[in-house]
Amino acid sequence: MGRVGAGGTAQAAAAGPLLVLLLLLLARPPPAAAGNSKKSEAGLASEHFTQAPQKLSFYSWYGSTRLFHFRVPPDTVLLRWILHVSQRGPSCTDVEITVHFRYGAPPVINPLGTSFPDNTLNQTSFQVRALLSTMLLDNTSVNISHPAPGDWFVVAHLPPSPQKIQVKGFVPTCDYTFQPDMLAMRVVEVSILEPDVPLPQTLLSHPSYLKIFVPEYTQELRLELQGCVSSVSPGCPVRLTVGAATLPMNFQKVLICASLTPTCHLLLSSPPWGRWLQVSAESLEESHVSVVFSAKAAFTACKPWSVTFHHLMQSNPNQSHGTSTDHLSQIAAYWDLGRSGRGGDGPFCLLNYPVLREDTDVVSVHFQPLTGAFVLVHSKLPSVIQLRLDTGMDSGGSFIITLRANQTEFTNGTLLAACVNVASPFLSFNTSFNCTTAFFQGYPMFLSASSPMANLIIPYPETDNWYLSLQLVCPDSPEDCDHAVARVETILYLVPCLNDCGPYGQCLLLRRYGYLYAGCSCKAGWRGWSCTDNSTAQTVAQQRAATLLLTLSNLMFLVPIVVSVHRSFLLEALVYFYTMFFSTFYHACDQPGEAVLCILSYDTLQYCDFLGSGASTWVTILCMARLKTILKQVLFVLGILVIAMSLQMDRRAIWNLMGPCLFAFVIMASMWIYRCGHRHQCYPTSWRRWVFYLLPGISMASVGIAIYTSMMTSENYYYTHSIWHILLAGSAAFLLPPREEQSEPWACLQKIPCHYQICRNDRDELYTVT
Repeated sequence: MGRVGAGGTAQAAAAGPLLVLLLLLLARPPPAAAGNSKKSEAGLASEHFTQAPQKLSFYSWYGSTRLFHFRVPPDTVLLRWILHVSQRGPSCTDVEITVHFRYGAPPVINPLGTSFPDNTLNQTSFQVRALLSTMLLDNTSVNISHPAPGDWFVVAHLPPSPQKIQVKGFVPTCDYTFQPDMLAMRVVEVSILEPDVPLPQTLLSHPSYLKIFVPEYTQELRLELQGCVSSVSPGCPVRLTVGAATLPMNFQKVLICASLTPTCHLLLSSPPWGRWLQVSAESLEESHVSVVFSAKAAFTACKPWSVTFHHLMQSNPNQSHGTSTDHLSQIAAYWDLGRSGRGGDGPFCLLNYPVLREDTDVVSVHFQPLTGAFVLVHSKLPSVIQLRLDTGMDSGGSFIITLRANQTEFTNGTLLAACVNVASPFLSFNTSFNCTTAFFQGYPMFLSASSPMANLIIPYPETDNWYLSLQLVCPDSPEDCDHAVARVETILYLVPCLNDCGPYGQCLLLRRYGYLYAGCSCKAGWRGWSCTDNSTAQTVAQQRAATLLLTLSNLMFLVPIVVSVHRSFLLEALVYFYTMFFSTFYHACDQPGEAVLCILSYDTLQYCDFLGSGASTWVTILCMARLKTILKQVLFVLGILVIAMSLQMDRRAIWNLMGPCLFAFVIMASMWIYRCGHRHQCYPTSWRRWVFYLLPGISMASVGIAIYTSMMTSENYYYTHSIWHILLAGSAAFLLPPREEQSEPWACLQKIPCHYQICRNDRDELYTVT
């Protein structure tokens, strides 16, 4: 079997079907593992692969992880990942870094311990955890012997994110960077094992590497060692490892021929179809002892009956596909013909239903049997549907399999058993229902009269050919199934996210170079792979209350609007109205679930909300400076343009807003100092202005900034952010300066004409036309 480890040395794995995982930190790559195509030992060459480093994030959903996609070359016998970690910043801590590995598809992870939807497969991923300080001392490595060729995925992340909402750029942060390197040791010389042809081998200090191609429709593979003798001891001291290692599950077969007989064999049921099978032989004797044997492989092939469109039309052209009783009779007749030996070389082993694959969108595929939605299933042999998910772009979604049948289809206690397998179908329903093939543990599904429907959801399916096998069985009385036939409706499709993440989530398409995969971002306290875990979810009443708090709190801006109009600050009033309008509808659109209202796109509303907050602060401070009208209006426009530009560069960086506002504060302070020096008294001159306006306004602004930058969490966001709205609007109302002495209250409204006027022409007549 394969050897997996984390560390500088790889230990031999014990015999058996399970994978031995040795995690030894502080490893260094071997000297022969660098470079390309350099001989490290006889018949071996090494190759080095790497990818650009990525900045790690604290885990909140799958999009906060960092994905790396590698392709392992064929004939690789040793694979080593070297994990590089670096840190940069003044506030770095000794955090724990988790790295997941999986073959064929991105790892399915669950750091938050949330529940998955019903009927969803949840395989625990193979992972390595280490503290930052440990990984910085020396590079951590993970070793895998005899890895499967093809796609391998590495996912890294930091611990679950804290509840506190961090304002970007306000406090110093630490950047943790992760970069994996992959070293592959592959065999240059591999012996080809042909069927029924003995291949002589001699083992000394190095193992012998073989491979054999398994054709399609292979029912059984028999590997046999013949004439095995040792130069110093009787028996056959050889360990034979068959198959490739995969993660998180491994089903390599190990055969130890330690008996005194010179012959031993390994029988594999349903080996992977249409691919090369790796075989390695190692001597159990010392390096100077030679062991001689001959390896032989033999296949047992089965004969498929392909249910094609042509056969269906011949059976009954006047009926819909998959519903003809004549078609059933014809299939049974052909099967009996093959069973008796008159129709070919051997019996039929399966009914093969061709499938139409329809690509509907990115990571979206629909499978439709050519016979229609229904598949005919009976007890004499399994019905098999091949599902091709081997394009390399199908592993980033969720594969959904639904089987339905009428209750009347099940009589005399019949049971429909189904198995979903990778690489080869399960064909042994007459002996067991465990769905186990040679190198894969399948997923069983059952239909009966009491349960006529079954669902199976496979998140991130492996890149390979999948097979759905169905057969009728009678556990209590097998003779009742001799003539039983059932019609089963199959619904087979691949989607980016299950149910589009539901009403409390958003399905987002993620990309790593050219590879696309999808994940669910949940809201309103919902969690889980598909946002179905409601253990911390908000009720509908809580959602509505949160929406009302965040939207109605913006009505506090009516106070500075009224004050501005009363004091003839019309531009300031327009800015406050803009902020109130877009902040209200942004938070109405930002809510999940039922309490949602979006008048524009979410991104547009968010940008306008952020722009309004910055512009309100800018115009309030400049208004306090009491500049000349022309200069104030120029600075209004210039500052808002600068704020708009900075928000386009980075919307969430605090200094993009604080920078212009600090500049406005410098202008205001300069004008106040100038007036103090010019008038030889403090400005503003009235103590009432300080006590009843400036100090309350400054206090409200200070408390609001403190709440915004250091007190908001995902738990209290709804009321702390609402308080922020109230404090921001209230501080603006208090800090606005009094109106000019020469202006009247509501002067701007008095300039709006509300009646007709008779105009008199006072021009003098300059000339007369006669």
